[in-house]
Amino acid sequence: MSSLPLPSDPAPVAKAKDSSSLMPAVKPAAITVGAFAVVLVVVQVVNALMSYKLGQYGIVSRTGSGLLGIVTAPFLHGSWGHLLSNLVPLVVFGFLIMVGGVRQFVAVTILVWLISGFGVWLFGPSNAVTVGASGLVFGWLAYLVARGVFNRSVGQILLGVLLLAIWGGIFWTGIISVALSAGETGISWQGHLFGAIGGVLAAFLVAKADGPRRPKVNPAAAPQLPTGF
Repeated sequence: MSSLPLPSDPAPVAKAKDSSSLMPAVKPAAITVGAFAVVLVVVQVVNALMSYKLGQYGIVSRTGSGLLGIVTAPFLHGSWGHLLSNLVPLVVFGFLIMVGGVRQFVAVTILVWLISGFGVWLFGPSNAVTVGASGLVFGWLAYLVARGVFNRSVGQILLGVLLLAIWGGIFWTGIISVALSAGETGISWQGHLFGAIGGVLAAFLVAKADGPRRPKVNPAAAPQLPTGF
């Protein structure tokens, strides 16, 4: 009898390839998210110089003119403190999503943006203008947390838990405080809630589109059973 050595396990090579494939995505992700942050700062500078008159282009609930605010509201903030409270999580969450690919980032962002905006437009307070990117922040966070569950990925779940540990308490405290003062102009818990709903829905749709991720077996690497003697 003679035995032939089995082909070496290709898993380490594939793993190294997968790890290295993430590196080219880091630079465009950083540039894209950084550019978005710069746009928010520039808009805030212009808005502040205009005594925050751009706030009129926020979301005015249940009005025809307020529909435009669904697109423009995330770019507008009521103060520098308002912007800065959103800017750091926006950069972190946006970068983490962007690393997964441009198409995924765009699809998730559009869905969260629209659901959050329409939620405010439908259920927001009357005679008030809602501005700010916190709905997008909540949506991105919800996506990052939920995608690990839908993908059954331990790594993504652990990342989501870490993000919740860092920012979750602040966000839920914000929801409660804003809900208690829902009449305050420029702030709406509805945007947070519907943004989170949009994020969970986006995670479900992305996972469904990707399909089940089962490891492919290389026939050459599998041991062959004897077919005869």
